[in-house]
Amino acid sequence: MAGLKDKALRERAAQVIPSGLWGHMNVAGFSPDYPQFFERAEGCTLWDVDGARYIDFMCSWGPMVLGHRHPKVEAAADRQRAAGDAMNGPAAALVELAELLVQTIPAADWALFQKNGSDATTSCVTIARAHTGRRKVLAARGSYHGAVPWCTPSLVGVTAEDRAHVILFDYDDIESLEAAAKAAEGDLAAIILTAFKHDYGIDQFLPSAAFLARARAICDEADAALICDDVRAGFRLDLRGSWAPLGVAPDLSAFSKAIANGYPLAAVVGNNRFRAAASYGKTFFTGSFWYGAVSMAAAVATIETLRDDKVIAHTAAMGQRLRDGLAALAAANGLGLRQTGPAQMPMVLFDDDPKTARGVAFCNAALEAGAYFHPRHNMFLSGAHTPADIDRALEAAEVGIKAAAQVATRQLASA
Repeated sequence: MAGLKDKALRERAAQVIPSGLWGHMNVAGFSPDYPQFFERAEGCTLWDVDGARYIDFMCSWGPMVLGHRHPKVEAAADRQRAAGDAMNGPAAALVELAELLVQTIPAADWALFQKNGSDATTSCVTIARAHTGRRKVLAARGSYHGAVPWCTPSLVGVTAEDRAHVILFDYDDIESLEAAAKAAEGDLAAIILTAFKHDYGIDQFLPSAAFLARARAICDEADAALICDDVRAGFRLDLRGSWAPLGVAPDLSAFSKAIANGYPLAAVVGNNRFRAAASYGKTFFTGSFWYGAVSMAAAVATIETLRDDKVIAHTAAMGQRLRDGLAALAAANGLGLRQTGPAQMPMVLFDDDPKTARGVAFCNAALEAGAYFHPRHNMFLSGAHTPADIDRALEAAEVGIKAAAQVATRQLASA
């Protein structure tokens, strides 16, 4: 729980930062009792500024796919930092990383680099419009594609014109997708889809192969782009791209989060049909820090480690160990628990808990016992989680489950 140093930092921050913190990392948005400020991190462990220690199941909200301060990644970043980072042009690491992505991802013939997921998804949409000369983009209701006007979940400060060419449909609903495509007929530039449905606060699921195949067919018929927003799931489900097991190849894919194990980087990869539209002189993409060599060196080390150490299989196994343990604890305490999405990116929600009171009680109590979970957002496993870490986290989770059961009892009594 938040300690004295944390509270003092919050008070200081509130004087110089609106609301003390912006965006998704403001703990007021999910549990204000959580620590807001941290001192350090190592492997799958976090220490807050007051010295409390937690087993981390948010992994910096996704980037730490190997664990905090992974030695191979840090060594690669340190070597590049000693040579140079933001220079007048890129280092050789840019070419090495682009080559590695093209070798690793079957749907990739080329790559471009940015800094954030919003940069990457927006670049994909821009390339699609440049290629097609058309405007309409189909996107699923509730899906998160970034925090810029065309796609942000908040409409405050956004004009109707910013969203004028976005048509919504229901994820994994072929009929809804076809209706949206018909509404865009003659002006369809792209369909953009998250790798799986991972909307905030709801059950998660992978798209059906039939739905993806229909999206692929609609884009082929219209010469439009099928975009996979792999920002959150990329390099966690399959190194070849999250849709590879489903047999559907996107035209453009956006990556970020786990690509460089915590170093700021994003990437767009695409096929040769969209190479000209992504080329210099056709579209303009840039940023003062988009060529930073340290992050690119870190990404090369991250992807090679993911490949060589078979990290995805490990995180899936650790996620399943956590899932099995949580299910047993919930059953033993008479609670209904829904665990959805991939095991290495778990969403944990309690039944009969529309306002997440049970979830918050679970997380707060587990936090006190040393495990950092989230009540409404999908979580993340890393290569640093060991069976012993999962078992220790389940001991903390047992405390949390009992707290949730007490809330459930009070809810039933007052109903």
